[in-house]
Amino acid sequence: MAQTDEGYTHALGNRQVQMIAIGGAIGVGLFLGAGGRLEAAGPALVLSYAAAGIAAFFVMRALGELVLYRPTSGSFVEYAGEFVGPWAAFTSGWMYWINWAFTGIAELTAIATYVHRWAPQFPTWITALLALGCVLVVNLLSVRLFGELEFWFAMLKVLAICAFLVVGLGAVLFTVGEATPANLVAHGGFFPNGFGVVLMSLQAVVFAYSSIELVGITAGETADPRGVMPKAINGVVWRIGLFYVGSVLLLGMVLPWTAYSAGTSPFVTFFAGIGVPWAGDAMNLIVITAAMSSCNSGLYSTGRILRSMALKGEAPRFTAELSPRHVPIGGILMTATVFLAGVALFYFVPERAFNIATAVASLGVITTWGTLVFCQLRLREQGHVSTFRMPGSPYTNWLTLGFLALIVVLMPFADEDQRIAFFLIPVLAAGIAIGWRITSRRRDRATQSEK
Repeated sequence: MAQTDEGYTHALGNRQVQMIAIGGAIGVGLFLGAGGRLEAAGPALVLSYAAAGIAAFFVMRALGELVLYRPTSGSFVEYAGEFVGPWAAFTSGWMYWINWAFTGIAELTAIATYVHRWAPQFPTWITALLALGCVLVVNLLSVRLFGELEFWFAMLKVLAICAFLVVGLGAVLFTVGEATPANLVAHGGFFPNGFGVVLMSLQAVVFAYSSIELVGITAGETADPRGVMPKAINGVVWRIGLFYVGSVLLLGMVLPWTAYSAGTSPFVTFFAGIGVPWAGDAMNLIVITAAMSSCNSGLYSTGRILRSMALKGEAPRFTAELSPRHVPIGGILMTATVFLAGVALFYFVPERAFNIATAVASLGVITTWGTLVFCQLRLREQGHVSTFRMPGSPYTNWLTLGFLALIVVLMPFADEDQRIAFFLIPVLAAGIAIGWRITSRRRDRATQSEK
């Protein structure tokens, strides 16, 4: 077992890892973000989800090959250090933290938006604060409690999506209300606002797929990673096609694309309009749990990544601390502090907070995915043969990396929120470069003092 896994309890079983993997593949990017993207791109949004889904498939299979090579809670940070170099581990670790720091802000924004449907007079920042308090307590208590809560959170999300697929498909087959396949080409056609809008939506769609890599981080706390991980990863892969591409395709058929809007879950829009009084409220409750689940996972994953880095002197020393309950309390509290600061973003720009946060978070997603795909490429170059191989490697590696680069290139030509994220890239690069220089000097001084 890697040094970075010392002190953890191997408390996650097959049942929990399977559901954490599924839950990671169903997030608020689909439950809330799809509404605004459908409004902008129309039915053709399904093409963005299909393209990002193919990329996600190769990322997950690359992750699977790496996990079976060496399971570790340090995940891609450890792999980046081994196959690229210490600077790559430092960069990928901090970019992943950026991803979850801003994802958590987006999730808290989403929770406040959903609760506002029921309590429009209740201050949204208090809603976000209460949600943060709940997931913080869960993460600080024990990994077993985290795993159990994520199991049930993921179960609710899966049941909600399955319910939509069944009800929505029935509505289309029996032409209930406005549901008809003709909605895909009516109201302005399949590309009502042109193909360019579909391309510009790729950033938001990739964010929707974020956290599928969380299953790799659970490897260090899984009792039988080599037996559990291939099943969990394969489960994520086929559910990507069903839950994401299938759901967006069906959303385009059950209602005209003009019925959807930003700030409202498209699933709530559908269920609220089918004539069952409680259906919209039930779906609203479920999407709240989806956002809570993602926030919960963010604290879990960043706590372990920060500890992995702190043990190498690449993160603040206090983030290496384990509590008596064997959870990385320092890293969890550091991320929670940033989540708390993010509540201010929602206070000042409530109508744009979600999109700004997801745009910045997507930079971390792209970095993480690129790191995994490149590390798997280097693993193959070293002659490693796995029983769980990434299909089409090395060609699919380069195609996936090219796809991720395209998303970054398109960001300055998209909306203002994506441009903000794009122009933050030099700031993030400078910050990481300065941090790496300080870390390297500190490490060199420590090495010289030992001589």
